This record gives sequence, C-alpha cells and structure tokens, in this order.
Amino acid sequence: MTGRVRRALGLTAFAIAMGILESVVVLYLRELYYPGGFRFPIVRMPDRVAVAEVIREAATIVMLASVAALARRHRADGFFVFGFLFGVWDLVYYAGLRIFLSWPDSFGAWDILFLIPVPWLAPVIYPVVVSLLLIVGFLAHETAEAAGRSISPSRIGWAVAVGGASGVAASFCWRFRDVLDGRVPQGFPAALFWTALATAASPFVRGTLDALAGRRSREAAGPR
Repeated sequence: MTGRVRRALGLTAFAIAMGILESVVVLYLRELYYPGGFRFPIVRMPDRVAVAEVIREAATIVMLASVAALARRHRADGFFVFGFLFGVWDLVYYAGLRIFLSWPDSFGAWDILFLIPVPWLAPVIYPVVVSLLLIVGFLAHETAEAAGRSISPSRIGWAVAVGGASGVAASFCWRFRDVLDGRVPQGFPAALFWTALATAASPFVRGTLDALAGRRSREAAGPR
C-alpha cells in the first residue's frame, strides 16, 4: 500500500467519523426541538444553546482544517485535502440524518447549513453538489500529482476561484432573513449558485485539462 493510499484511507476514515458524529449531534437537537420532524419556520433555541451551536460549528471547521494542515504535503495540497475532508464529512452527515431521522425526504428539502456569520440555508441538493465537486477535485489533484503534474491554479486562478466561492456562499446566505424573521424560505437563487460554482471550478478544470494534456504529450513522445 502506497503512502498516498494510506493517507487517503486515513482521511476518509476521519471524515466519515466526523460526519457520523455531526449527524448524531443534530439527531439530539431535533429530538429536543423538532420532535415532530424538522421544518421551517425554525424553533428559536435559548440563547446559550444557540451560542453553543455556533461554537460547535466553528470547532468542527477548525478540526477539519487542523487535520488538513497536518496531512498536507504543500500549501496547495492542504486546500485539496480540506475540500476532501469537508465533502466526505458533509455527505456522511446527510446520509446519517437519512438513516437516523428519515430526513431529508428529498433533495429539494431546505436545510440550515451554517450559522456563521449569518444563517446559511438552501435545498439539500446544492451543498451536496458542492461536496461532490470537492471530492472530485481532490481525486483529480491526487491523480495529477502521482503522475508528476499539478492542477493547482495560478495566482489569478486562485483569485477567480475565491471570487466564485464567495458567490456560492452568497447564494447560501441569500435568504438568511427568512430564518431571522421566522419565515419559510422561498426562492433559492439557483442562477447565482450555478454561475458562481462554475466560476470557482473553472481554474481547477483548466488545471486538470492541462495536466491531462501534459501526460498525453509525454506518452506520445515515448521513452527516450
């Protein structure tokens, strides 16, 4: 077993465990505040519980980032590792909720994603798509590096990716007032989400295509 495979297995095991832990915590919260099933408008939790939930969310991100920092081979590698951890954690979290609570009942079900700095909310399909892309990005990165290539963008590419990611975050925060005002969310800004996601992914797609082109060029040249 190579070092890359061992690392990937260790990261996967950690992310799965984190996802299960997250879903169990939410199981407790929903049994307390939504015994009849999760729904909007949300139930207002006591302030100390709400503060504790924000702290828990922040601690979870710190844990994922810390493992990524420990496992990384270089700076850009840490980004892909964090994305992989986040993606697996998120997918396992939703799988756990489905097993424990039979929720979500569809990919169109609205969920609260984060509370920092304002509530993030969206139909479940959108964070699932993001998580899948993060996992695919890590796999492409690992494949390229194993072949001696890199899909890491240039500085301009990173700026484009950050701008696109900011747009994705904005789409998730678009209806935060609905949560604060006790309303049922309506009308997710899908056009903003897909445009921003495509923008964020484009530098990595280009890097992947360039890496594949370089590999094919070397194979066509043959041994020297």
